[in-house]
Formats: sequence, C-alpha cells, structure tokens
Amino acid sequence: MTGQIVFDPLLPWPAIWALGAVALAGAALALWRGLRGWPLRFFAGFVLVAALTQPSFQEEDRASLTDIVLMVVDKSASQRLADRLQVTEDAADTLQARIEARPNTEIRRIEVGDGEGDTGTQLMTALSTAMAEEPRGRIAGVFLVSDGRLHDLERAPGLPAPMHLLMTGREEDWDRRLIVRNAPAFAILGEPVTLTLRVQDDGAAPGALQTTLDIEVDGGDPQTFTVPVGEDVELPIELPHGGLNVIRFSTPEGAGELTDRNNAALVQINGVRDRLRVLLVSGEPHAGGRTWRNLLKSDSSVDLVHFTILRPPEKQDGVPVTELSLIAFPTRELFLEKIEDFDLIIFDRYKRRGILPAIYLDNVRNYVEQGGAVLVAAGPDFASADSIYRSPLAEIMPAEPTARVIDEGYRPHVTELGQRHPVTAGMTSEDSWGRWLRQIEVEPISGDVVMSGVDDKPLLILDRVGEGRVALLASDQAWLWSRGFEGGGPQLDLLRRLAHWMMKEPELEEEALWAEATGQSMRIIRRTLEEGVGPVTVTRPDGETEEVTLEEVSPGRFEAIYEGPEIGLYRLAEGEQEAVIGLGPAAPREFEQTIASGEALEPVIDSMRGGVLRLEEGVPSIRSVSAGRPAAGRGWIGITPREAFETMDVRQIPLLPAWLTLLLATGLIIGAWLREGRR
Repeated sequence: MTGQIVFDPLLPWPAIWALGAVALAGAALALWRGLRGWPLRFFAGFVLVAALTQPSFQEEDRASLTDIVLMVVDKSASQRLADRLQVTEDAADTLQARIEARPNTEIRRIEVGDGEGDTGTQLMTALSTAMAEEPRGRIAGVFLVSDGRLHDLERAPGLPAPMHLLMTGREEDWDRRLIVRNAPAFAILGEPVTLTLRVQDDGAAPGALQTTLDIEVDGGDPQTFTVPVGEDVELPIELPHGGLNVIRFSTPEGAGELTDRNNAALVQINGVRDRLRVLLVSGEPHAGGRTWRNLLKSDSSVDLVHFTILRPPEKQDGVPVTELSLIAFPTRELFLEKIEDFDLIIFDRYKRRGILPAIYLDNVRNYVEQGGAVLVAAGPDFASADSIYRSPLAEIMPAEPTARVIDEGYRPHVTELGQRHPVTAGMTSEDSWGRWLRQIEVEPISGDVVMSGVDDKPLLILDRVGEGRVALLASDQAWLWSRGFEGGGPQLDLLRRLAHWMMKEPELEEEALWAEATGQSMRIIRRTLEEGVGPVTVTRPDGETEEVTLEEVSPGRFEAIYEGPEIGLYRLAEGEQEAVIGLGPAAPREFEQTIASGEALEPVIDSMRGGVLRLEEGVPSIRSVSAGRPAAGRGWIGITPREAFETMDVRQIPLLPAWLTLLLATGLIIGAWLREGRR
C-alpha cells in the first residue's frame, strides 16, 4: 500500500499561480503598511488558493509484477558448425535456470532458426516480435545466445533495458570461402566473358598463399587451376553452348576449417548468339522468295546473305552480262572458303545449273556433318532431272523425290509425331488454315515427318546428320499463308521455329531435360518424341538421390514440381538426358561469414551499456544494476530491475473539503480584522 498527494485544479495552473501572486502581493502590502494582521491575511489567501487546486491524499493498493528477461537463442545453420549448437543449448539452459532462481524475475526463451528462403538469421525480427508481446515496463534485460552473424540488424528495436551477446565460437576458428565478385547473367557465344572471384580466409587462418580452384561446366569433369588466396582473380570463360550454362567453382576443404559449404560458388549464365549468319540461295525469282527474305530480315539478330540466280547459263538472249549483273556470284568464297561462317544455308527452289560444281555441294555435305544446317524448300525443280537431290547432297537428304509433282489444293496438317516435336507442337488449328496448291511427292529415308499434305504424304521432314541438321519442306507454297490466302496460317511461326531448330536453339530441342528454378523449388521439364518417359533421378547437393515421376501436360512434354530440401547444385538424369540446376547460391547466406563476431551488434549493445562475452570463457553470472549504470563486466552481465506493479485499488481523501476551506478562510479573515481593529 502506498500514498501520495494529488491535485485536481479547478482552474488552469497559470490562473492559480496568478491568484497566488495576487494574494502574496496583498500580504506584502499589509506588511509594508505595518498592519499587524498581515500573517493572517497571508494564510487566508493561501487557503483560498490551495482550495482551488483541490488537493487529495491518494492511497493505492499495489501488487508487484515480475521482471521479464528475453533470451533469444540462435539455432540457424551457422550455429550448427563445430560444437556451437551444444554450447548454445548448455548456455541457454544455465542462464534460464539462473534467471528462474532469482526472485520476482521470469524468462522468455525465443528460438530462431533459418529465415525463409535465403534470408539468413533474423535475430532482430524475432526480438521485435517478442517485445511486442510483452509490456516494455517489465523488460529487465535481453540475452542473445548467438555467433553474432545476423542479417536484419536494421530491424533492431529500441531497448528499455541492457542487451548482451553471449557469443559462441572459438578464438582459433578459421574458415575459407569463395566469393564471386561479378558474373553477368548473359554472355555471347564464342566470346570470352570475364568473371572475378576471390578465395578469402577468415579468422585464425593458417596463412596459405595459394590454393587450387576447380571449375565445372554443366556438371562435367572439373578443370583445376592454382590461384592466390586473398586476391581478386579474373577468369576468362567461354560458354560451350547456348541457353543456360551452370558453372560451379570450388576449392578443397582446408584442414581444420569450420565448413566447406562456402568453398563453392554457383554461377548460371545464359549463352546467346551475337549474330546468326544465314545464306539464302534462291534458284529463281518466285512469289515465295520474298517470304524467306522478310522472315529472316525481321529478326535483328540474323545477318542474311541472299543470292538469287536471275540468269542461268542456259538462258542466252544476247544481253551483255555487264548490263544484267550487279555483282558476280562469289561461289568459291561462299562455298569453299567461308562456308563455316554460316549457321544455316537455305536452298529455295534451287536446281543444278552448273553454277555450283559438285565439289561445292560436297563441301556443303561436309559442312552439315560437322555441325552445320541445311534447309531445302523444294519446288518442281526438286522432282526434275536437275534436282539438287542428284548431287552429293543426296547423302544427307532425309527423303527421295519420286519425280511426281502434285498440283492440287490441300490443307497441311501436323502429324501425330509433329504434335510432340517442338517445331510444330501446339499448331493444331488446322481447320482454319488456308490451302497450299502444290506438293512434291517424296519417299522418306530417315528423320521425323512432322507435317503431311495430300493423302498424308510427307510435307516437312526433319533429320540429324552427323553433328548437323537437315530439313526438307516438300512444297514451295508456304508464301500463300503470308498473303492470307483462304485465311492464311501460322507461316511466320512455323518458318521461324524451323530456322531456329536448325540453328540449334536449346528451347527447340526435341529430346531435352531441363529445370526452371523458383526460390527453393524447381519445375522439372522433359520433352521427348517418345510416348512416355521414366522417372527423373535427382541428385541433391549432399549426394543423396531420389526419383521424381513426371506427368504429361501436353503431347511430348512431361513436368513435375520438386521442392529442394536445401540450397545448392542439383543434378537431373533421365535415360541419356542430363541437366544441372542451381537452387539459390551454392553457398547459402548463412555460410557467407561463419567466424563468430560481435562487431555488427556492438553499436546497439553499447548504446544500452551491455556487453559481448565469449561462452568459451564460461557462462557469466547475473547481477542487478541500476538504470544507466554499466551492465557488463568480466565474467558477469547485468539486468535492470523495473519494479513494475499493478494497481489493485485507489482511494482519495480530500485535504481541503469545502466546509473546511470556508471555516479556515473565514476564521483567518475575521482574526485579521479583529487584530487590526481598535479593540
């Protein structure tokens, strides 16, 4: 029970002070004039002014409240290194027992694991949440049992009591980590891209000057280099293929280092072509020639070299060559010296006329077998005696002409196999397509028939020859779609896909396995021309494997969602198809810095006169300290008792009730009058 005097003024305090000054001035005037009743006048004024403040004696019944100590226990991934987790548990249990043994004190224990995704240790977020649930007036102290490596310092709350860091880890700890300073998201194929890396030793490192660095591309055999420690190293790398390239850098684990989880770095770079060079050879001017030219020129990444044979050797009309030819046809330069510079060669209604000798066409065949691409858009010339098929190119052609030209209207349609092939997949609105009016009859020899025409005869055949690719379009009527004949059709989409498939764009591979990462999950995608696929074997970063069953979502496309249990490099395999994908960085944020340190928290701790103590020196004792006093010392930490209470009952007794005020003021005034009268 406690008591105190409280006031409930009838007038504002400035007005009461003014009335008090008037009363004091009246008493002073009486004293100056020598009136003997001036003390009584003074006390009468004092009583009246005091009555305006309505003083009361307030009596409270209070119940004391316990002090609260918040203890945040860090159980993130970095705390599971060496013996830190056991040290943390033992220290937390000891501190909890000591707090509970103190009178009028209780403890709140908050355990913090890894943040969602790769956000790291969220100590301050957990502390802010815990403080929001407790009255600030009862918080007597905050203990952080951690290695001091947190990732949300900017969310540190205002503290009403001292905060202390009880730090795990040891003075002799050391760790090696691999840092990628810069890595582009895209790089041009055929040109080196420079990555900057650094091998950094932290803590009580042994002082190594050099170490080895392994580089793996798409999970292949590693290449080993020797690099200096503690210096930035620039590595020029040339991407091996288009699309996603997963590059993993790693250094071997050193003797005695804390962990090897940060000895690797994962870089994913998309390889893009700078320019695609296409050679288009038109055997003669025709309505479809402009279609090919417009298609290829519409793509800014394509460099097109286009030649049209306007005047074949058999055309002898007496007109001088100098008046017809703009430039000479550089056949030797294109087909012997610089043929390897082209990504794709298109023969559009071309036939043998003696312009390209057999040795040139044989060189085109070698070009395909070594990785090039040839597309033949066949017209009536393909069925003639001068057909390009009657040349060394016959060895790479996927079909043989029967010499029959079918001149009748028909609607092209996608075959069952074509519905699974990426060049023609999804092109199924065939009833709305316009007709083509000519087809060259061919007999398939090899490859995949993805489109058919009259009486289901092959119309578009795709084939792989050696390292290269060949496509045969058995019609020269695709231009009808671009002109909107009978509603037209997906001519632009079809021809663009066809050209990019031949130039080996990764997204158009018919047999492919890849994954798309989102956070710590991935969408596994398998594309195939087969009716079904087997389960995909997933190899996790820790070496464990598991099988994932895929479901068909569209013809030839199978998918599944896989949640990765940890961040790192995953390897996928199904049949002969293999792929790698990285979920998050190879080294999670928790392992970027693993040496225990209180440097980040020191400004916050010092502002509340707390301390940073190493647990390897023992669990500190706990003392009570006054607010504003140093709260930590050698072997001890302090908490500030808050002496919080709960008011159970309140009683007020007026000190100057109205009747008493009237009685005192009247008596004092009459007394002054009598004392100053004649009697």
